[in-house]
Amino acid sequence: MRAVIQVSDGASVSVKNPATGEYDETGAFEGHGLVVLLAATHDDGPEQVETMVRKIAELRVLPGELSASDANAPVLVISQFTLYGNTKKGRRPSWIAAAPGEIAEPLVDAVIAGLRARDLSVGTGKFGAMMRVSLTNDGPCTLLVEC
Repeated sequence: MRAVIQVSDGASVSVKNPATGEYDETGAFEGHGLVVLLAATHDDGPEQVETMVRKIAELRVLPGELSASDANAPVLVISQFTLYGNTKKGRRPSWIAAAPGEIAEPLVDAVIAGLRARDLSVGTGKFGAMMRVSLTNDGPCTLLVEC
């Protein structure tokens, strides 16, 4: 699994309604929290999910060197297969390293469930949907985490 984790001072995600073309907010927080862009690859499984949940919950990146668990900070998780885009050749990214939806969606859902099991407030987008993400990167602090 791969995640881009950003310390944010407020964030939101809105999902496009295919029937209307309008965007509806599905997750948001004010104040300090984490925005997590999350992707899975073909051979990810329970071990990677467990490690990713631990990393997201316990990384000491919030003000005062606190973790999301320490500060009871909100987390916004957004699935983003493009984190596995390969741009080494040509001008068109290759997506072959990204797991297909039927593999990736349950893994993303498991990370969300794992964070909620740690009593964290977790907002989400919608897997496979067009989304708009808005955030105020604080610090800025942006980390790439791979499990």
